[in-house]
Amino acid sequence: MPLPDSEGEGHEQGSDEVGDGGDGSRARGGGSPRGRQGRRWRRGRTAHHHRPRRTTRRRRPGGRPDPGHRDGRRLQPRHRAQAQAAARRTARQPALRLPAGDRAGASRHDLPADPGGPPPEEAEGVEGSEPALRSAAEPEAGPAAGATLYKWRPGWRQPVAVADIAAYQAQDPDPDDLEGFPEDSNPFGLAALRDGTVLVADAAGNDLLRVWPNGRIVTVARLKPRVVEVPAGLPDLPPEEGGPLPPAGTPIPSEAVATSVTVGKDGYWYVGELRGFPATPGTSQIWRIAPGSVNATCDPERPRQGRCQRYADGLTSVTDLAAGKQGIYALELSKASWLSFELGVPGAEVGGLFLVRKQGKHPRIVELARDQLILPGGVDVSEDGVYVVGPLFGPGALSRLR
Repeated sequence: MPLPDSEGEGHEQGSDEVGDGGDGSRARGGGSPRGRQGRRWRRGRTAHHHRPRRTTRRRRPGGRPDPGHRDGRRLQPRHRAQAQAAARRTARQPALRLPAGDRAGASRHDLPADPGGPPPEEAEGVEGSEPALRSAAEPEAGPAAGATLYKWRPGWRQPVAVADIAAYQAQDPDPDDLEGFPEDSNPFGLAALRDGTVLVADAAGNDLLRVWPNGRIVTVARLKPRVVEVPAGLPDLPPEEGGPLPPAGTPIPSEAVATSVTVGKDGYWYVGELRGFPATPGTSQIWRIAPGSVNATCDPERPRQGRCQRYADGLTSVTDLAAGKQGIYALELSKASWLSFELGVPGAEVGGLFLVRKQGKHPRIVELARDQLILPGGVDVSEDGVYVVGPLFGPGALSRLR
C-alpha cells in the first residue's frame, strides 16, 4: 500500500565518530514496549516519580494476545493511576513483530532448516562467568518463565530458549531506576548480528544487552534518565484514578525506556527511546553506540562523550527503528505521546515515521507519510521500500511506502 512521502521540519542534533565500525545484520522483534514508565505510582513517594506496576499473564485461546495485554500480561494495576496503567497497556503489547527480510545483510531467515532440534554448539549449556542462564539445549523447549530470548528455525516444532533475560537483569539491576524495581526486565527490541550474537533492547532495564548462542549475556550500554517538563494539555484525573497529575511545566526525571535497536549501514548500533512518564513530546532520543561496547553510558547530560553518543533528539514515543541506505527510520507510536493517547486526548492516535539523515554533525529529521499512520507498531526496510505495520491494537495491516 503506497503512501506518499512528505517532509517535516528538520531537527538538529550532534553526533561525532566514536570507536571503530563493526559489521552486523539487523533483525527486529517486538510489539509495543512496556517499560517501567508505564507503572503505577508507588505509595509514600511523590506521584511524578512513578508509574504503573506489574501485571499477571493471560492469553486468548490459541495463544493470540488479547488487546490491552502485553506479551499475554493482563493490564491490572497494583496501586493507582489510570494514566500509568494505560501507559503500561501501550507499553506491554506482545512481541510478535518479526518483519520479513533483513535490513543490513544476513538475517534469521537465511538460517538453514534443521528439524533435528538446536544446533550442537547450543547443546553444551552456558559458558562464561555471567549469571546462570537458561540453556537452549533444555529438552523441554516450551515457553520459559520470565523474560526470555528464543530461537526458532524452519522445521523446528517449537522455539528453543537461548537465554533468560530476567535472570540476568535480576543480577545486573538498573542503577538509575526511579521507582524501586531496578531488577525489572522487559526485552522488547532485538537485532541479530552476523557473528551469531543478538542485541536486545530492554524497555524495563533501560539498557542494551548482547546475547551469545550459548546464553552468555553482557550489558552493552545503559540509558540514563532525562529531566523533562510535564506537558500541557493532559486531562485532569481524580485521585482514585491516579490524579492529580503534576502541573504543566513541572520538571520531572523520566526514564529512557529502550524500545528498539538496529544496526546502521556504518556498523554502529542504534537504540531508540520511548520516554517514561510524563512522556513529554520531543524528548525521545536515538543513541549511536560503538560496536563491541560493554557497559557504555548513554547520558543526556553528556550526549557527545564516550562510546554511546546521541544521534538524534526531538522525537516522541519511539517504538521501533530500522536502518536503510538513506539513514535511520524511527517509528513513533503517537506524535502526541503514548500518555496523551492513553488519556484520550483527541488526535493522539496519529503516529509518525521519520527518516533521520546524517548531514555532517547534525542529522536532519524528515517525516514520511505525514498523518497517515494510526498507532503504528513496527517498521522495516527492504530493497523495494519501507514497510510499516499497524494499528498496534488492531485490526492491523502491512503497508509499504515507495
